[in-house]
Amino acid sequence: MEKITIETEYIKLDSLLKFAAVVGTGGEAKYVISEGMVTVNGEVCTMRGKKLRPGDKVSFQGLDFEIV
Repeated sequence: MEKITIETEYIKLDSLLKFAAVVGTGGEAKYVISEGMVTVNGEVCTMRGKKLRPGDKVSFQGLDFEIV
């Protein structure tokens, strides 16, 4: 599991996918989220603006990330 360190209170789900370089553009992030390809804390999440805080876990195509 890769740890993603944030300096702010939260990071939005679409921004996290771009920051982690698992998608190339915001449009691609919007697509994979809307298609239910991303899970947050073990549950499918289709809200691209979902606020992620330290302790949250995100999975996408076999890649796992934890917000710290």
